[in-house]
Amino acid sequence: MSDEQQAAGSPERAPQAADQPRAKDDRARDERARDERARDNRPRAEEGRAGSDRDSGGGEAAEKGKKKEERNEQDKRDKEAREREEREKEEREKEERERERERVTGRFKEHTRDPLAEEQGDDGPTDLAAASRARHSTRMLFDTGRDLNSFDRSFIQSAHIGDIHLRLDSRQSGAGMRSGPVPEDELRGLRRAHVVPQGYVRLRSALVARRLLVLGAAPGTGRTSTALSLLDEVTAGAGAEPGAGPRVSRVDPDGGVRGLAGLLSGDGAEDRRGTGYLLELALTRPGSLPPDAMDLDGLAAALDGCGAFAVIVVTLGSAANPLLAGRYGMICPPAPTQELLTTRLREKLEERQEELAERRRSPADHTAAATDDATDDGPGDRPGGGPGGGPGGRPEAAPEPGPQAGPPLDDLLAAAEELAQREEVRDAVGLTDLRPAEAEVQASLLAGHLLGDLSYDELLSGCRSLAAGQAQEWFAGVDRALAALPAAAADGGAGRSGTAALFHPVAFRIALAVLGGTPHSTVAAAAHLLTWELSVQSDPDNTPARPLFCDDPESDLALSRAELIDGQVEVAGAEVAARLIWYRGSALPAAVLAEIWDRHFPVRAPLVRWLRLLSDDPRPHVWMRAAVAAGELSVRDFDHSYAELIRPLAEAATPRRRIFAATTMDQAAGHASHRKAVRKLVDDWSRFGTKPLRWTAAMALGYGNAAATTDDALDALARIGVRDDGDQLAAASFNVVRLLALPDVAKVLRRMADWTHHQRDAYQDLGLVTTVRMALTGVDEVPAAEPGSPLADRGDWPLPLALAATRPELVLPMADLLWTALNTPRSKDVAMDALEALMRSAVRKDGTEWARPGLAALLPALAAEEHDRRRLDWLLRRMMNDPENPLPDAQARSLWWLAVPSPDRTGEEERHG
Repeated sequence: MSDEQQAAGSPERAPQAADQPRAKDDRARDERARDERARDNRPRAEEGRAGSDRDSGGGEAAEKGKKKEERNEQDKRDKEAREREEREKEEREKEERERERERVTGRFKEHTRDPLAEEQGDDGPTDLAAASRARHSTRMLFDTGRDLNSFDRSFIQSAHIGDIHLRLDSRQSGAGMRSGPVPEDELRGLRRAHVVPQGYVRLRSALVARRLLVLGAAPGTGRTSTALSLLDEVTAGAGAEPGAGPRVSRVDPDGGVRGLAGLLSGDGAEDRRGTGYLLELALTRPGSLPPDAMDLDGLAAALDGCGAFAVIVVTLGSAANPLLAGRYGMICPPAPTQELLTTRLREKLEERQEELAERRRSPADHTAAATDDATDDGPGDRPGGGPGGGPGGRPEAAPEPGPQAGPPLDDLLAAAEELAQREEVRDAVGLTDLRPAEAEVQASLLAGHLLGDLSYDELLSGCRSLAAGQAQEWFAGVDRALAALPAAAADGGAGRSGTAALFHPVAFRIALAVLGGTPHSTVAAAAHLLTWELSVQSDPDNTPARPLFCDDPESDLALSRAELIDGQVEVAGAEVAARLIWYRGSALPAAVLAEIWDRHFPVRAPLVRWLRLLSDDPRPHVWMRAAVAAGELSVRDFDHSYAELIRPLAEAATPRRRIFAATTMDQAAGHASHRKAVRKLVDDWSRFGTKPLRWTAAMALGYGNAAATTDDALDALARIGVRDDGDQLAAASFNVVRLLALPDVAKVLRRMADWTHHQRDAYQDLGLVTTVRMALTGVDEVPAAEPGSPLADRGDWPLPLALAATRPELVLPMADLLWTALNTPRSKDVAMDALEALMRSAVRKDGTEWARPGLAALLPALAAEEHDRRRLDWLLRRMMNDPENPLPDAQARSLWWLAVPSPDRTGEEERHG
């Protein structure tokens, strides 16, 4: 058996041989060998078992170590995951907080926007400051201090006051001028009383040279008197035979130029040598055509043939322009007012002194007349007036007969001129230039008051009638001839035409009454809109046809008693030079509107439609002026205006229309007669109105007239601001700030402080938003800062700085409000931006001082504590590092020194700033 076999195991038992002893020895030897092999193999087996045990123990340790490392790695990964999740959670929370802060900041910023911002963009400037300035200038035309007196219309056409017969209406008789001679007595009176206009000699020379003169002027300016005076002078030395006939005659306008030429060329031409003819052409009537150049040449030839003269008087306008531009045309300027009034005064005073002298010569008749006056129920029995009444209306004794019964004429004339220049009398007249008829009326009034026949109140009332008479002359019966044409057209005629050309002068006067103080183009454009509305109302079946190239600015000025003045107009926040148009008289705008609204009811419908169109105009100087004028019209008939204009615009979708309605109501509230009704209306809207009506009520309350007291206004604004989760917080806060220009501004600041410390968040938001808005509001945006107030000369200042500079007692209340806004999380960012805007207003861009005095008063109170100074230091550094608008270091140091008084500065600050 080989070793491999022995090592492999016990072999099979072989068959036994016969020799037994050998077999026993072999067995013994095999057993010994097995024992030796067993002894040899035991250490190796034990060594193998020990090695096996050693290998098994090392694997388990390695496995345990490996598992431990894996567990450590897993724990590390889990820890990192947890840390990452925590960081992500913190980031999400931080982002959420940032988004919430941005939402809160955006909500506060949204509440501090101007009401017109949604129409003009989020970041662009709004026009409320320009609208406020337009309102100031427009309200000067409609003085509400005397309620309806400044907007009064006296309907007295003529009256006997004492011994004076006054023709208070400047309109001429409706009969017009017809053919017939001019009496010599009239010519003599004309020579005595006529005041020649500037350029009169040039007019006379032209008439002598050409024998024909076309004289253009506005009605009522004395053009007819000037024409008669010219004809009287040129015919006086023309060699007319005495007794041959009248020297000056009027010609029927129906015959026209051709009719006059035919008359001069016919039989009896020699009898007309050296005579003069006055012809007034009415070119504004529908269907009337002006004479052409050939007609004028033919008339001039006929005049030259018989040695006569003629003056054709025409009204300025597009129809007369070709005549006035020809060789025979000239403009007739008006007579100078002062000379005209002086002449009329002297004439009236001479007449009155002659009457007194006649009474002294017949004392019995005078006594009988005085007895009749005492018993009759006439003007002499009125309290404060009548014969013998003094200038104040107190009855006085009749003058004693004799040479010293009255003062000398020169003294009376000087007293009359002094009285005419009195401010109250001039305001009552309200006309820059007087026309002859108006000068005669005023002279009669002044003479009557000085001689005791009129009281002072009657004098003022009579003076106010002058502008009213002019307005009635402009509008009475404008379309009377136009209304008669459809009957004539029923037989197959062409129907009415020329409505736009007829109504344009009327529309221009109305537009000028509403938009006075704007560029001429603005008034002309508005006049064309109104011309369309008037034409459609008058003739709804035909489209108005307006000539495109027939407007004449010079005619518009003359026919409307207007003038152009160099000025400025705001365009997108910048002032540009412009030619502004005004009435030549402060009383004319009110008189025009009163005449239209009170005496011509059919005009109301197109006028209301026109005002609604103006309310949509984006220019502040247009829609704000229209709103003020609408308020004055409302005073004349509030029921009609409320139904047709105020309520529809108050519920409109656009903010501008609602501001228009609020301004209209405020203007009506300026009159004591309508103040109570407007306040009741606004209070009801603030309590029970729809959302647009509450918004409109808030805007009306901001003007300061729509509530009985400031507390009532603040209560109503608070109701509007906190309702519906502050849905109208912006409108309420905006109008609270507008009340800060009232005399009781301290009361408004106290109420704002109460709101910021209120338990309800809605009131806190109202106080905080109002505080931030106060810092962002300029003085010119506050309507109560009227011209002449302490804030008026600081129009471009921030409101809190202007208040701090003019009212030192308001510094601490305003500083407390701003401090609260800066330390409240939901308002601090917007308040910080507002504080930066205030600090940048210290110096203008050109380096000149701006609102620095206001900052010098406010900043120390706002940076009283160390924490506040650190915040101010941080803000100044942010302003200095602003990449778009860095604040210069010198200005930053200057602002810091304003905030930190000298005793509180450290040595390093003193050295380095």
